[in-house]
Amino acid sequence: MDEDRLHELVRRCGLGHEDAFAELYDLTSPRLYGIVLRVLRSADLAAEVTQEVFVEIWRTCTRYREDRGGVLAWMVTIAHRRAVDRVRSVQSRTDREQRYGRREVERPHDEVAESAERKWDADRVHAGLAQLTELQRETVTLAYFGGYTQSQIAGLLQIPLGTVKTRMRDGLIKLRDALGVQR
Repeated sequence: MDEDRLHELVRRCGLGHEDAFAELYDLTSPRLYGIVLRVLRSADLAAEVTQEVFVEIWRTCTRYREDRGGVLAWMVTIAHRRAVDRVRSVQSRTDREQRYGRREVERPHDEVAESAERKWDADRVHAGLAQLTELQRETVTLAYFGGYTQSQIAGLLQIPLGTVKTRMRDGLIKLRDALGVQR
């Protein structure tokens, strides 16, 4: 390709000459399409990106500077950059969809079995609590069902913190044994 001719065509495109742009397109589109196709490996995407490349060339041809390189090199750079951007965009979208899919996939489960298991666990906990002394049950219930800290329980019951800790420890040991939890 004659670089001088390409330079003249880009200069005329910058002045708004559509006939110059048509000739520039005819001379360079096969090469630019080939570059984009090599990067994208999809004829449809390559055609779409090549069209975007020529739109960008038309819009930015006034910014072309001969002292920075040849016209064809400038156009190839735009084409390659656009193709790589599209690859990144497609990859980003694919990654995003996969992350969403992993989060949103409903896992099959048996609601009846889960409900029965929760009921069975609750019954076991209530039976285990029934085996505690009243003082241990009160301390454990305030902590685990009331959400109080040991210090708050000591204040509520007006007993020393050490007593609360002892009742909690003894109560939890009995509860563990009643539930059959292995150490």
